[in-house]
This record gives sequence, C-alpha cells and structure tokens, in this order.
Amino acid sequence: STIYRSVLPDIEIPNHLPLHSYCFEHLVENSDRPCLIDGPTGTIYSYSDVDRISRYAAANLRRLGIKKGDVIMNLLRNSVEFAFSFLGASRLGAATTTANPFYTPAEIHKQASAAGVKIIITEMCAIEKVKDFAAERGIEVVITDGHVDGYMHFSELIKEDSSFEDFDSEIEPNDVVALPYSSGTTGLPKGVMLTHRSLVTSVAQQVDGENPNLYMHKDDVILCVLPFFHIYSLNSILLCGLRVGAAILIVKKFDLEGLMGLVEKYRVTIAPIVPPIVVEIAKSPAVNSYDLSSIRLVMCGAAPMGKEIQDAFTAKLPNAILGQGYGMTEAGPVLAMCLAFAKSPYPVKSGSCGTVVRNAELKIVDPETGASLGRNKPGEICIRGEQIMKGYLNDLTSTKNTIDKEGWLHTGDIGFVDDDDEIFIVDRLKEIIKYKGFQVPPAELEALLLTHPAIADAAVVPMKDERAGEVPVAFVVRSNGSQVTEDEIKQFVSKQVIFYKRIAKVFFTESIPKNPSGKI
Repeated sequence: STIYRSVLPDIEIPNHLPLHSYCFEHLVENSDRPCLIDGPTGTIYSYSDVDRISRYAAANLRRLGIKKGDVIMNLLRNSVEFAFSFLGASRLGAATTTANPFYTPAEIHKQASAAGVKIIITEMCAIEKVKDFAAERGIEVVITDGHVDGYMHFSELIKEDSSFEDFDSEIEPNDVVALPYSSGTTGLPKGVMLTHRSLVTSVAQQVDGENPNLYMHKDDVILCVLPFFHIYSLNSILLCGLRVGAAILIVKKFDLEGLMGLVEKYRVTIAPIVPPIVVEIAKSPAVNSYDLSSIRLVMCGAAPMGKEIQDAFTAKLPNAILGQGYGMTEAGPVLAMCLAFAKSPYPVKSGSCGTVVRNAELKIVDPETGASLGRNKPGEICIRGEQIMKGYLNDLTSTKNTIDKEGWLHTGDIGFVDDDDEIFIVDRLKEIIKYKGFQVPPAELEALLLTHPAIADAAVVPMKDERAGEVPVAFVVRSNGSQVTEDEIKQFVSKQVIFYKRIAKVFFTESIPKNPSGKI
C-alpha cells in the first residue's frame, strides 16, 4: 500500500522525557529571555520565572491533594494562569482538561463529571456556572481574577513553596497530560487522552531538528489569540514556543484593533490564526493604519480557507508567508504542516494544508473498502505515529472505531496527496460542523432537540456561511398536532448551549431519511 512520509528526514525525538522537561530542556541558555507576555497588563515573565512559578504551582496543587493520574480543569480564557497550572499539573503527572468558560453550566458539568475533575481553575465570568456543582461534588474551585469568600485565589496556587521535589522519575511517557474534549468523527464529545509522549512527539515534529518543518526560534514573538482550551493553540503556540525559547504574547480576547496595536508594540513575528480572523484582516480598512511588517509567518488551521481570501490577506501583509496546517485533536493534533514554514522552505501550492509531519506515516484509503489509494485519488486520510492519542477516556468502542489494529488513526476527513506530497482536503466523512473553527457535534444538538415534547424527530446538518464557514441548521419533524415554531425551537436550544452551537435555521419536514443502521 502507498504510505506517504515527510519530504524532510526523520529526527531523533526525546519522547522519553516528560513534557515540561522537554519544553524547558534549554532553560539554562534561555533563563533571562522573555517567555510569557501578558497582553492585557504588559507583565513579562522570563523563562526562569515560568519554570519557577510552575514548580510552585505543582507544590501547591500537591498540597491540595492532586497526584499522578488526577485531572484538573482549566476553565479559562487565554491567560498566564493557564500556562502555570497546566505546567504545574504536568510536573505532578496529572492531566489538564480544558473547557471554554463561555460554555453553559450543563456543558461544563458534563465534561467535568466525565473527566473526574478534582479542581476547577476558572475566572469570575464562569464562577456562577460551577459554584453549586463543585460544592455538591467536593471539587476545589480556584479563581484567577477576583476574590470571592470561600474560594481560593490563584495567587495561593503559585505562592512560593520550594518544598517541591521532582516527580519526573515517576512520570511515564504513556501518562496522560492533556485531556481536551472532541467529538471525533461521530457522536458526542469525548475525552482525548494525549500523553507526554504524544505531545513531545508532536512538538518535535513541528519545531525540532536541523531543518524544522515549522521554523521558530528564540527571537520570535508568537501571537497567542487562539484559545489555549483548543489543542491547536496549546500545542503549536504554547508548547512549541516554550521549546524554542520564543516569547509568547497572550491575548485574552479577539478585538481586531487592540490586536493590531499589540502586534505593532511587541513586533510579533508569528501569528497562528483561524480563517475568520484572516477574513477580518483581509476586509478591515483599519489594518492599514498599523505597522504589521514584523510578521513573518501566518499559520492558519482549524478550518479550510479559500484562495480569494488568501490573496486578499496576502495583499495586506506582503512580508508574511501565509500557510496552512492540518490537525485533529485525536492526532495530537498536527498531521500536516506547510513546508513554506521550514527553515529551508519549499514552494507550496495555494489550498494545500501542508505535507505530513516527520516521524509519521500517512495513507489515503477508500472509505468503503479500506484499500490504500495512490496519488491524486481522494479517500479517507489516516495517520500513524507516536503523536496520536492513547485513546478516548473510558470509551473503548469509540477508540477502536477510530484507531485500527495496525495503529492507523482514521480522521474522517477526505483528501488526496498530490505529486509533490502536498495534502489537499476536499470533504469530510465525519459528522462535524465547524463554526469559525469551533466543533459543533450534530449528535449533541439532535439529542437536545429530541428532549422537546413537540419534536418527534430531528437532524442537524451544516449550512455554508460566509462569516462563520458553517452554521448548524435543523430539520425537524413535529409531534402529532404540534404547532411548535422555528423561533420557539431556536430559543429552546440557545438557552442550553454555547453561542456557536445555536441553530441558525429550522426546516420543518414530514420525515427524516435514514439508512438501515439509523444514520441520517
């Protein structure tokens, strides 16, 4: 069968190391360099500061009873606190599950219960959502940006405590360090077990070696506006940035003019973004009044991007190389990266999402027969390598349906590899809707619609949308005699889900076509 590999040679990957030790491997030479820049306050933490504070976080988490194998939840927008607690948990051999603070209480509770969370680290905007739930479950709540009686303030979690001994000898490469939630190719969100080995491998595949696929170095300033609770940002910004000794500029919320001001002030060189931000930059006249000439790489992922918008964007930022990467949470997440980002770059074609990363194998299979396909033939993309997840948490069935006996992860994406080893994604098998790069699992919305007494059956599908890429729309069969309206249904859903999962349109129908296995 045809197996595709990177055009760059494989490298030695020290994936026996725990993630934090790998990221701080060059601490001695980087100790005084800027590591995290807190955009909102302008505070700068050096590499030695971040190393030291993450040790304090580990010591204080340990005092709260967190040990190897436990899970903490970061329910946070982008902040330095996210980095400190994630690295602190890593040092204990504990895992961090990440969630969007704008989730509804039900969405947060579901994930926190499923992950078996011991501590929730959050901010004032989300405290009401977790208060009662945490009290019922005996979960400790830590607040990063305010003081509330009865709750620990984050400063307590990073207060000086030099009692911390290293647990590195007890941490196994196969221990879980990150537990993001993803619906994968089908069904409801599931905990994706990413181990120390997975993430060290994935970071190395991007930034390590003589000619790294993604050339980042210690003089770079990386913009972090994409949310850390997405694995794309956690991996390709925070972890890759730490590994190479770069400065990471942390921005809490997306506001175009504020962002441009920060890019100009800190001379940002690398900007990982998503297509909706590319669209805003391409269309905004305000961009012209800022000096963005420092940007050398613009990395785009999470959703496909059209050629017209790429061209409009490139006209605004002529110094920057714009390229795409391709990821899936379950794959650690990076499968492919644009070779124009390499230290010795290669020419790339518009619309390609890169070439498979080093130290990994990729194949394209016929989704019906599983047979391997040659070049230029579209089929399901499969990836194999040490970067992929260990599996879904407490869900062997979904794991077996995603990773086959030979270790191939089936992505649910349809694409082909061309004559120059570039990957093009053309469609997807998986039932996922991507709203501005955010996952909207149809199964979750269908299950919710079916709880409405006036709804007999429902199907949720994507509809193209210029601003968001895709929006969820519902086909609904009314119960006998029901007069339920489109507005009532939209309201019913929007009360129970985060904004990007709201139904954009409802179509009423007599029945919903399904195949024999009950699939829509």
